[in-house]
Amino acid sequence: MAIATQPDTETTTHTAKPLSGTHSTTAGAYESRYQLPVIETITDSLETIRDKQKRIRKLCAEKNAVLLAHHYERAEVQEVADVVADSLRLSQSAAATQADVIVFCGVHFMAETASILCPEKKVLLPDLRAGCSLAASITVDELRRWKAKYPECVVVAYINTSAEIKAESDYCCTSANAAKVVSAVPEDKTILFIPDKFLAQVVARQTGRANIIAYPGYCHVHKMIDPNDVIKVMEEHPEIELLIHPECGCVSSCMSKTLDGTLPSARTFFLSTEGMMKHISGSQAKEFAVGTEVGILHRLRKENPEREFYPVNPEAVCAFMKTITLDRVITSLETLQPEVKVPEAIAKKARRAIDRMLELA
Repeated sequence: MAIATQPDTETTTHTAKPLSGTHSTTAGAYESRYQLPVIETITDSLETIRDKQKRIRKLCAEKNAVLLAHHYERAEVQEVADVVADSLRLSQSAAATQADVIVFCGVHFMAETASILCPEKKVLLPDLRAGCSLAASITVDELRRWKAKYPECVVVAYINTSAEIKAESDYCCTSANAAKVVSAVPEDKTILFIPDKFLAQVVARQTGRANIIAYPGYCHVHKMIDPNDVIKVMEEHPEIELLIHPECGCVSSCMSKTLDGTLPSARTFFLSTEGMMKHISGSQAKEFAVGTEVGILHRLRKENPEREFYPVNPEAVCAFMKTITLDRVITSLETLQPEVKVPEAIAKKARRAIDRMLELA
């Protein structure tokens, strides 16, 4: 039931089985809950892209808007954004902005979080198809069933969840501060960690907590980054540093391999996207294998032109993130739509969990 820690051995995780009436956790368990959008091919010339970016900057100035973009967005969208970062820093940026309008180039739960933090501002999501497979893996009814089964648990919700889920949770966290948030919970309190089972494994290792119950959700993109991908890239580049996002499906295997020496523990790191950026700036390595959605490679290569970056899985592409295009950003700024607004009652409850996350950032 819980994540158990054994002295001087690997921290192992047992993912709790789904309750009666919840979705099966076998392969492909949650894929029926969402539909992946088709990734649009952009054929704009460089000149056209620059013209559109110029138009976006002009509209942002006219509307007093700030443009926030996640690392997984299209390169041309990242290039025009005011801030490019991970979920934690984007939440902080949203909370701190003086702009009247927040254009969120990310996915729906990110725009919801901005709306919760800035209820007086207009929050735009340029394409409402920008959902999240991980957020879709847990519903409010399922969470309430888990809470009923474990009534003494403290619920820690990964930020990749809906506002309704956050409203039912005690703490929110991102991959950047999940261990710090979990460590802030009294040690005698059992933690229900939702919804990512892979991140739960990393947090258990980092904190040494043996009383974490992991909900069996996952991100469909990170799940496809498996141990065989890691083996292949390490064979091709034996001296490379390996950077693995804690949502990846290879996490448990990689943690075990660092213990038995199959993977070099001194060159294997489990990091959030922003953590990867910081690590690289302080590393002496010249080559890095990057285990996360491939959109981050744009910023990595731009800021570190003298280094080489290889995706652990080149097919790790989030179709949800790629729905945001320059054309849709322009239309969103021109019309101030689509707007994401969280109902006040839900926002008030969710704000408590989000504020706790930001306090522990």
